[in-house]
Amino acid sequence: MKRLILLGATGSVGASALDLVARNPDRFAVEALTAGQDWRRLAELARAHRPAVAAIADEAALPALREALAGTGIATAAGAAALVEVASRPADLVLAAIVGAAGLPPVLAAVERGTPVALANKEALVCAGALMTAAAARSGAALLPVDSEHNAIFQVLEAKERVARITLTASGGPFRTRSLAEMARVTPEEAVRHPTWSMGAKISVDSATLMNKGLELIEAFHLFGLRPDQLGVLVHPQSLVHGLVEYVDGSVLAQLGPADMRVPIAHALAWPERIATPVERLCLATAGRLEFEAPDRARFPALALAEAALAEGGCRPCVLNAANEVAVAAFLDRCIGFTEIAALVEAVLAAQPRCAPASLAEVYAIDAEARARARQLVAGRRARSFAAHRQRR
Repeated sequence: MKRLILLGATGSVGASALDLVARNPDRFAVEALTAGQDWRRLAELARAHRPAVAAIADEAALPALREALAGTGIATAAGAAALVEVASRPADLVLAAIVGAAGLPPVLAAVERGTPVALANKEALVCAGALMTAAAARSGAALLPVDSEHNAIFQVLEAKERVARITLTASGGPFRTRSLAEMARVTPEEAVRHPTWSMGAKISVDSATLMNKGLELIEAFHLFGLRPDQLGVLVHPQSLVHGLVEYVDGSVLAQLGPADMRVPIAHALAWPERIATPVERLCLATAGRLEFEAPDRARFPALALAEAALAEGGCRPCVLNAANEVAVAAFLDRCIGFTEIAALVEAVLAAQPRCAPASLAEVYAIDAEARARARQLVAGRRARSFAAHRQRR
């Protein structure tokens, strides 16, 4: 029986994980659940899975959560410090699915305790990869990838000294065949309609720009300990091959599976064993054909920006991530165009100093500075657009 702590239980990853937990009551017990603001859903999940504690990041939601769980015997807590305390509890696995930089302190706390961590939080490695991997090396904590691509690599990876190259696959997003001129007119509604995966708005836009794949390259660098030049991307529209590992002898091993996050989540939850899942089985005869092509970095410059940030190292991935989050939010709010997302990120990268963060406090400072610069650029873009509109009138 594995005792699980789920950080970010109310999101899509948490929902998929708890679906698998409910299907395997003899294998998993929930020690703790956390959420950001949705106290109603957290209380519902806590009543269903009976953890020892339920914690919510929003301190204002604590009275409502406490009342909703009155009489259950489930302890409640709130605030950033409470999430760190929950992540530090004794457990066999922590599933880290908190979105954004808020997930960094609890993930680091779990790693420092030596608890295996199933990572679904990009920022843990993109913004603070050196800190996380150093802490894991000290404590012996295993970092288990949950993203489908990284989990695919994890499943087929042998000793890294035998590896020549790792390739992450990308669907190519909804604009894979569109020209730059056509992409300049893309609307938020179009950008969030991913052709394969059902995801939130932000990650859907990242997939459409290929920034998501760039961020995954940075994650892969920290997870697997290879050189940046040993990591690559291949566009694969069918999204059935999730990752490939080429070995020094010329062999290439690939992991295939349906486009359902319950597959990699199940692997991370049960590792080093496997559990059955209810997902639709992959049928290659029905799939018909598997297509691959090189990514076009001229039409999708976000990927090239991420590759450059990885090569430069230090604070560059953190700056990239922060600027991209502001740019994507501005696009979704119709403040900038789709092709301006990468341009804004590039401008922030050019303006920010290079350094290597030595603590989470420094990571947060770099993140805040990059976000402030990105917001200034968005505000300037708004002002110029308004001035141009007035002149046309």
